[in-house]
Amino acid sequence: MLKGVVIFTAAASLGAYMVFTGKLPLPGGPAQMQQPAIAVAAAPDAAQAMPASVAVALSREITEWSEFSGRLRAAEDVQIRPRVSGTVDAVHFSEGDLVKQGQTLFTIDTRPYKALYDQAAAALKGAEARAELTRSDLDRAEKLLAEKAVSQREFDEKKNAWLEADAAVAAGKAAVDLAALDLEYAEVRAPIDGRVGRPDITVGNTVQAGQGVLTTLQSIDPVYADFEMDERAYLRVLKAVRGDGRGGDMPVLMALADETELTREGRIRSFDNQLSGDSGTLRVRAEFKNVDGLLTPGLFARIRLGSPEKSAAVLVNDKAINTDQTRRFVYALDDTGTVGYRPVTLGKLTEDGLRVITEGLAAGDKIVVNGLMRIQPGMKIQPMMVPMETLQSPEAPPQEQPQQPPQQ
Repeated sequence: MLKGVVIFTAAASLGAYMVFTGKLPLPGGPAQMQQPAIAVAAAPDAAQAMPASVAVALSREITEWSEFSGRLRAAEDVQIRPRVSGTVDAVHFSEGDLVKQGQTLFTIDTRPYKALYDQAAAALKGAEARAELTRSDLDRAEKLLAEKAVSQREFDEKKNAWLEADAAVAAGKAAVDLAALDLEYAEVRAPIDGRVGRPDITVGNTVQAGQGVLTTLQSIDPVYADFEMDERAYLRVLKAVRGDGRGGDMPVLMALADETELTREGRIRSFDNQLSGDSGTLRVRAEFKNVDGLLTPGLFARIRLGSPEKSAAVLVNDKAINTDQTRRFVYALDDTGTVGYRPVTLGKLTEDGLRVITEGLAAGDKIVVNGLMRIQPGMKIQPMMVPMETLQSPEAPPQEQPQQPPQQ
């Protein structure tokens, strides 16, 4: 009983000593007894810095791209209408045919116009004969006037008759030309090279001059792509065009709805003369070659417009970007390894998958790229540097396998 009381009293005294002095009496001498007990717990605190993958924001010369949606348009789009009235005798094409300029598309009954042409030609011959007779009378009257054999009045009448006959000849020639033109218009021909649509008028129907559409004809090569450009992109393009005169060098790429790569190259054709007050956009037209004939008017097109010169940009991988409601941010490291909240403004995505940062980040800044859900602002981390392009963590060294004790 007495022995237990002594042990309890000694233990209580030792605890009180440790509380008031912060020293732990250990066997081995007074020097060890003077060592602070808190130093034993300091090592685990220093080891609590969490490792995290960190990459450096890149700086690269890039072409600034803007992407738009548009529709293809034919460079030339013609509505074929009859220029004379009559009955359609023949249709010389099928829907979708490629036709050449001057090729006959429709034939309207030519017989009335052939008769009118012959009539005009006959009237012209009569006028020419009348003019020849009056010219002979005028020549004789001119000789007789010199001999004072006719009066001045008779000479003037002969001259006036010849002038009227000569005018009739000119009118007859005009009538013949007009009849020949109507006869020519009875053969409806293609005014341009292109692809013809369906015939809206078939054989046996009667058409009126200038009324109704016989068919449509659209050119094939080149084609236009019309799209709407926002005000900011328009100002950038306008400065490039007017600043150094290199607007023709501005890259314009296009892809159709079923194409993932924008491989078709073109050029800016024209800008509209004003911005739309409702949408704040400007209509732009680009021109593309259509050698394979695949580009059909009316198709949807994705259009990418670039700058004629490259500019420096800050690039990061999208995996390093986090979202805070409507804002985008990254976790950036300072010189002490402390994580900071950094709002950023995003730009376009480059062809190699990196995101352009227009505001909030500078080239060379270190940002956390993996394990973002475990990171908090103000936290200190142990950075593990990885390349920004791939975000691959460094390979961990192979762990040594514990040796198995020899079997007995």
